[in-house]
Amino acid sequence: MTDQTITLIMIAVALTIAGFVKGVIGLGLPTVSIGLLATQMPPAQALAIVIVPAIVTNIWQTFVGPYLRDIIRRLWPLMVGTVIGILACSGMMTGPYARISTVVLGLLLVIYGAISLGQVRFAVAEPNQKWVGGIVGLITGAISATTGVQVIPSMPFMQAIGMEKDELVQALGVFFTTATIALSFNLTAAGLLTTATALPGGIALVCAFGGMFLGQALRARMDQDSFRRWFLIAMMLLGAYLALSTLLRAT
Repeated sequence: MTDQTITLIMIAVALTIAGFVKGVIGLGLPTVSIGLLATQMPPAQALAIVIVPAIVTNIWQTFVGPYLRDIIRRLWPLMVGTVIGILACSGMMTGPYARISTVVLGLLLVIYGAISLGQVRFAVAEPNQKWVGGIVGLITGAISATTGVQVIPSMPFMQAIGMEKDELVQALGVFFTTATIALSFNLTAAGLLTTATALPGGIALVCAFGGMFLGQALRARMDQDSFRRWFLIAMMLLGAYLALSTLLRAT
């Protein structure tokens, strides 16, 4: 079995798992897939493979629900700030920063898992939501440009402004679509989105949708709280592995 075949199998497995997670809990495709693929390749290369499935599945999620107009009204500062942060930090995932981005990604997965497991709740008063959202967007954009992951601190912010469950799922689709499209410009400028990513990206897209539909089909039969808890624990362990293994290789 050639190295390319092994890589394609790994991509298929990672995106199926990530799609399944997204189907069950409504998010996690870039976080899970980049985290898994980053054990074998730089995060920038992993993001180049994941970007198309992430955009397509998030566009689908964007239009499933009646809240689109209200979401745009409430989250436009967050989205604008995120786009600015991503474009301003273009190049952070490549060159001499690649190793740093892997460590940052690992630490973010640990932080995200700890915050979510601890059910830490924040509240932002309505008069402050616009300017706080802009600042959160800038921070999220910088982190996303470095790691390809957009859940910190954007998701705690969306929960802090009181979005309900169904609105939150649709809002995640709108926000992630905006962020991943902005990231695609960074990848194109870095020369990472080429014809060489067409086959891996196609496999990733098919497997992501397959996993997502499987997750949706099983959602009603599963204890989502238990699944979410074990998912977050697994993300923390994966993040710790990524950060520690990268630091150890650097010494």
